[in-house]
Amino acid sequence: MSRPRRKDPGNDRPLGPLESAVMNALWEAPGPLTVRQMVDAMGERGLAYTTVMTVLDNLHRKGWAERDLAGRAYRYRPKASREERVGQLMAEALSSAADQHAALARFVDTMTPEEAAALRELLDQRGTPKP
Repeated sequence: MSRPRRKDPGNDRPLGPLESAVMNALWEAPGPLTVRQMVDAMGERGLAYTTVMTVLDNLHRKGWAERDLAGRAYRYRPKASREERVGQLMAEALSSAADQHAALARFVDTMTPEEAAALRELLDQRGTPKP
């Protein structure tokens, strides 16, 4: 079983811990956030405005966040949902395996019965032609 390697130039660098925390805050936000709103949302970390601004800019450059100018401030939002990103990461991990069948088998071995049932249902749906 072979899967073509994927190369997404904006997302090929892993996120650091602070970038991950900011992305989690973006995913949990009800809508786009300005830098000031993000600083407030992450208040328990005591981050400087400039630090959050730099992290959001990095996430934008890496292709993880989109931004729109609203007045004099950018409003940031995730480029993709958390689930879409996790799916992409799983596909990238699988495509990097020398033995994809063995990697899938190891992955399935770690699943709970509920997760295995959900996967089975998704695979069954995928095999059914769409009307």
